[in-house]
Amino acid sequence: MILSRSRQPAAPTSSIVCSADVKRSFDLIMASMALLIATPVLLLLTLAICLASPGNPIFAQERLGLHGRRFKMLKLRTMVPDAERRRAEIEHLNEALPPLFKCRNDPRVTKVGRVLRATSLDELPQLINVLRGEMSIVGPRPRLPHEFATIDGAIARRLSVKPGLAGLWQVSGRATLNFDEALALDLQYVDNWSFWLDLKLIVRTLIVVLSLRGAY
Repeated sequence: MILSRSRQPAAPTSSIVCSADVKRSFDLIMASMALLIATPVLLLLTLAICLASPGNPIFAQERLGLHGRRFKMLKLRTMVPDAERRRAEIEHLNEALPPLFKCRNDPRVTKVGRVLRATSLDELPQLINVLRGEMSIVGPRPRLPHEFATIDGAIARRLSVKPGLAGLWQVSGRATLNFDEALALDLQYVDNWSFWLDLKLIVRTLIVVLSLRGAY
């Protein structure tokens, strides 16, 4: 009797593609449900922003996505309309080491904006980025292009996954982290990704966001 040839183990790329498909399906389901539930809230917040200050209630900023591709990340506007132009005026208030800019009492932030930032409600429009395929529900936070002056091995590894709404950074300090600490957490996520890790990070992120810790 001729023995059947034993099946060869699947190539690593097959499991990678399968994992990506599962993650994308999860993103689409979660983002669609969340956006449907959040739509009334988004409408009320948009009205509050428009009443507080003139200008577009949605702020779109260029960020780095998968493999360094640039995209427009959406947020509810939390600052005055000319905030980008006024950045140079407040460089001396920076509380973080370059290339990051963080200011706990940024004078450009509106009163409504402070509430949105503290509650992370300003991030809700990024559900649209998820539906577009530019972001994921869980992943490293999307960074500004100038923050990655050179794309070395560690940075390229970080950019090998889509940026996310939630992630290790949110449950490990958020705005209090410096650049190196945030990068180390991002690489930890990339190297240890699993579907169950994403679920755990979603739950932990919700707890941190509701506690209003680490955001400004």
